[in-house]
Amino acid sequence: MKAIGILTSGGDAPGMNAAIRAVVRTAIYYGYKVYGIEKGYRGLLDEEFVEMDLSSVGDIIQRGGTILKSSRCDEFKTAEGREKAVEILENYGIESLVVIGGDGSFTGAKLLSELGVKTIGIPGTIDNDLAYTDYTIGFDTAMNTVIDAIGKIRDTSSSHDRVNIVEVMGRNCGDLALYAGVAGGAETIVVPEREIRTDEIVSKLRTTQKRGKKHSIIVLAEGADIEGGALGLKNALTVKDKADVRITVLGHVQRGGSPSAFDRILASKLGNKAVELLIEGKSKRVVGIKDNKIIDLDIDDALSMEKEFDQDLYEMAKILSI
Repeated sequence: MKAIGILTSGGDAPGMNAAIRAVVRTAIYYGYKVYGIEKGYRGLLDEEFVEMDLSSVGDIIQRGGTILKSSRCDEFKTAEGREKAVEILENYGIESLVVIGGDGSFTGAKLLSELGVKTIGIPGTIDNDLAYTDYTIGFDTAMNTVIDAIGKIRDTSSSHDRVNIVEVMGRNCGDLALYAGVAGGAETIVVPEREIRTDEIVSKLRTTQKRGKKHSIIVLAEGADIEGGALGLKNALTVKDKADVRITVLGHVQRGGSPSAFDRILASKLGNKAVELLIEGKSKRVVGIKDNKIIDLDIDDALSMEKEFDQDLYEMAKILSI
């Protein structure tokens, strides 16, 4: 193994820098050269390489985002683009590549491995939508960002006896809405994995109002199957319940901020494990955490697994929000 490359791809997530730091320092500890590849697969094709040393990753463990930056790349999706990528890596003496990102990024790593590049994937996405691992880097920080926002919104919501809909990210995975909703004491949680009718939400609002609670928080996952999304739900509640409803779309604020201690430690463990696997000669693997243990498995198996929704937590949330 002449050198290790590292890139971040897809959406950024708090803790990616901690993972970069762990990969670089572990590789250098074992005597390997490390190249940081800026702007993901796009930067790989454009040869935006920088040789990294210990100072390159100093003072970044607490920073959100990714110092290597990220971007989308349509050219890499073509066979010609990937063949070009392999040739570029060979020119730099890079035989192994660590990819930090989500399922799309892992698919890219898988395709490169089929062309002879040793690859290891590290899960970095706030969505927590990778089935093989209990948690992805960035999820815990994003969840705490949402919880903080819910607390602030509840203050003003209670002052005006309003219903507040808080829309969170997560694409087709409701983990962020579910976990933040439970921890933030939301009255209703709306996720893509479970159907809920507007009439059910109205009924719950009326129940809480009868016992004297005039304000409510509804946490809505962006991919939930609600007609018209947050605005459609607001209009329905206004018509059916005559409620005073406000919408807060948290958006990309959820991706930013200093990573939590959990994300920093998880990222460090996964980055360290990724390099050790490469040194052992392993490839086409992904690392993760399961039952509080660091694991690795074949990337095909990881990508084929179906995400299981935490039904028990969802049912508990309904009980606690009566």
